[in-house]
Amino acid sequence: MSALPLAALASDQWILATDLWGNSARQTLNLDVQGSRVSGTLGGDPIKGTLNGAQLKFTATGSDGQVYHYDGQIDGNRMRGRSDEPDTNNRNARAAHDFSAWRVPSRPGDIPRLHDFTPSDYANTFSAERAPALVIWPGDSVQTRTLDSGGVDEHGVTRALFGNPQVGPFFVAGAEPGDTLAITIRSLKLNRDYADSLDGIVGRLKTPRIATETATLGKPVRWELDRVRGTARPQGASGALEHFQIPVKPMLGGLAVAPGFGYPAFSTGDAGDFGGNMDFNAVVEGNTVYLQVQQPGALLYVGDGHALQGDGETSQWALETSLDVVLKVELIKKQSIATPRVESPTQIMTLGQAGSSDDALRLATSGMLQWLRQSHGLDMSQATQVLGVAVQYSVVNLAGRSVGVAAKIDKSVLKGLPVATLKTPNPTP
Repeated sequence: MSALPLAALASDQWILATDLWGNSARQTLNLDVQGSRVSGTLGGDPIKGTLNGAQLKFTATGSDGQVYHYDGQIDGNRMRGRSDEPDTNNRNARAAHDFSAWRVPSRPGDIPRLHDFTPSDYANTFSAERAPALVIWPGDSVQTRTLDSGGVDEHGVTRALFGNPQVGPFFVAGAEPGDTLAITIRSLKLNRDYADSLDGIVGRLKTPRIATETATLGKPVRWELDRVRGTARPQGASGALEHFQIPVKPMLGGLAVAPGFGYPAFSTGDAGDFGGNMDFNAVVEGNTVYLQVQQPGALLYVGDGHALQGDGETSQWALETSLDVVLKVELIKKQSIATPRVESPTQIMTLGQAGSSDDALRLATSGMLQWLRQSHGLDMSQATQVLGVAVQYSVVNLAGRSVGVAAKIDKSVLKGLPVATLKTPNPTP
């Protein structure tokens, strides 16, 4: 997958939100102003119009030949106005809607920047309605701090409501539906000396006997984190666990983009094709996570730090803690993916998240077949042959409302395959 060149973004770009009977439909408006004449695109469709003082009038023509008229008033970096559009149920009728827009800042130079971002508030939903906390550009990195799943910061102070509060969203300039974000985790560091977890086991794993024997469990367990040695141990443990300790491996439980138009905001406990509360213990330092863009600017969220988690998060909580995070964000234009992907130095991985393990398994497999076809130019027959001899599966998440399953293939297996140009993506299996 190839990232977007740094100089490829329009200099006068707006995010236009049309109020469709109380529902905001967002599109990217690119303007090319020559005197009083205006051209460009709205959501990829061509526009033509005029700019007289602060009044902007333009018409967009859809791929189906339908026309959309916009009459707006610009006030600095904001715009408001009315649109005249085809009725959504009758192409021979028209409907008027209010719209608003904000101007995307111009990139300050062509060199990627490191943004040091200190959150002032946090999100408990993955939503397109939340205003961007920061505008970044492809190739930029963000340095920030996450809370734990209970909303507690590195000083032990509650800063947000429990339920995996998220930092963001970060608006990625130039990102459009149909593109893919590539988020490389450059650094994940513990920033406090404890984590919280539970004893017990999630309901999906309980046999009748285990259910009976664990009926009184589910109690909090505090873990001591030794940041110098990089280990964790249950605080005050005695008996068989008195000398038990284990190396930590910090990971992000939450990484998501805003869901697309027509979808509600999702709880930060949910997961889907937008990412979300994936709780995948391969989302660690050095790996890259790929998410499909579903809204202009993508609107990237990050949170739910874990010091360590086994496959499935079987005790309901991992070792929940706060983290110092550095993410590098790149943009792959006009390359869509069906499921979240993770790439490590040694493996490619696709994530299926659904209400049942069967459905999650199908989605993970479909995503891996798509990756093999897109990246290596394989047809379906060839892709299934590679899958059949090389795929590995792991259970990612059992603690949320969705089940997570990952399909994995070692990169060493793929060395003999060609590398596709990706100019014409293969269809989703």
